[in-house]
Amino acid sequence: MLRFVALCTVVAVVGPSYYGIQAQDKQAAVLNFKMKTIDGKDTDLSQYKGKVVLFVNVASKCGLTPQYKGLQALYLKYKDKGLVIIGVPANEFGGQEPGTDEDIAKFCSSKYDVTFPMLSKVVVKGKDTCPLYTFLTSKDTNPRFGGEIQWNFTKFLVNRKGEVVNRFEPRVAPESTEIVSAVEAELAKK
Repeated sequence: MLRFVALCTVVAVVGPSYYGIQAQDKQAAVLNFKMKTIDGKDTDLSQYKGKVVLFVNVASKCGLTPQYKGLQALYLKYKDKGLVIIGVPANEFGGQEPGTDEDIAKFCSSKYDVTFPMLSKVVVKGKDTCPLYTFLTSKDTNPRFGGEIQWNFTKFLVNRKGEVVNRFEPRVAPESTEIVSAVEAELAKK
């Protein structure tokens, strides 16, 4: 009996924090992560609660890299209404983001005039996946839109409550009717 109680205690303590979140934070858990910005500063994603957020794993040397232009245009058009786009550099797909954070920041600024928030380069697929992307891609924590990232520029849309409400695969352009309509619909919800 004592072994059973001890085992239940271990499961109860370890289970909820498996993905780096606490059980009471499940609803808005995607915004409960602490990350590093591209310039190395600590940032708490909870600062975006109440905003509509589009997370995008990005790369500088990909055929889809020109999507930075569309992402920046989308951000400029809707940021005053509550949209935040967060670029998340990753190098898992064809080694297409090989640079340092400094290299990535310079590229984004000089080539695409990116002004939306960018995080430090992380792993978004595989055994070393960062906790944010473990959450976004897990069918346990994100049953509707989870699943392994297939390539650069996969997009996750998060509503003002911090819930993942849509996922767009890499070839869906930021200026597409599909993304613009989904963003506008979420921004309209106060």
